[in-house]
Amino acid sequence: MIAQLAMWWEMTRPKVLLLVLFTGLPIFGWVGGTTVTKAVLVLFGTALAGAASSTLNAWYERDTDARMARTRSRPLPAASVQPHHALVLGLILTVVSTAFLWWVGSFFAAMVGLATIVFYVVVYTAWLKPRTPQNIVIGGAAGATAPLIAEAALTGQLTWASWILFGIIFLWTPPHFWAIAIFRKEEYANAGFPMMPNVAGDASTRRQSLVYALVLAAFSVLPSVLGLASWYYGAAALVAGAWFAVWVLLSIYANKPEVDYRVFRVSITYLFVVFGAMLGDQALGRF
Repeated sequence: MIAQLAMWWEMTRPKVLLLVLFTGLPIFGWVGGTTVTKAVLVLFGTALAGAASSTLNAWYERDTDARMARTRSRPLPAASVQPHHALVLGLILTVVSTAFLWWVGSFFAAMVGLATIVFYVVVYTAWLKPRTPQNIVIGGAAGATAPLIAEAALTGQLTWASWILFGIIFLWTPPHFWAIAIFRKEEYANAGFPMMPNVAGDASTRRQSLVYALVLAAFSVLPSVLGLASWYYGAAALVAGAWFAVWVLLSIYANKPEVDYRVFRVSITYLFVVFGAMLGDQALGRF
């Protein structure tokens, strides 16, 4: 039973959930007046919605996951979990997360959480991913909604604060995923996904990634421009953005998949640095 529970837990992709929840943290400081208990409950509801999305995605993509080296050892393609069990778990998590966000926040928050699940599973996973190389560009919206869910639960509305956080994650997603898509290009081809490197080529994908990285570096300064954060944060965001963009530029000139994998790793560090700088800025502002 413990082994089975571990497999169910793995389908929720806990490492990804931690990253998603981390991107939602700054909104609590910007909104203000939130108790620790309320914050924890909102984060838990957001995690439930993310777990539902990941589990239903794992259920839907179990056959294509079996054709990729990086995913074939996951519970469903490895036959450690029965497909109907995964489907039932995903649907239960969907209902529970929607009800929980309604209870802890508002009906609006529940609808934002439910829309995230539907968009990720139906629009991105079932429709966009197997049909267009722009899949991750549009589908990236589903991974950027933690700040929206949090603000909706805290205030019952969405302001520029949460939309700016959404925008940072949205712009970060293409260069992040395209880097691993280049590194794993043959696997994505075997799975039948028209990822950007397979359709437009590695060089074009890297150039597009550079454009996104440069726009991201400029966009990430908006919290300072709009008075949500200090210029200390703005400086940190610019430096981090330049560092990320330089690595994407290096991948263009190196033309080696190993460098693209390095860009993928750098992109994760970048996101932690930028959102960590926001949190640090908020902490310093209290003293």
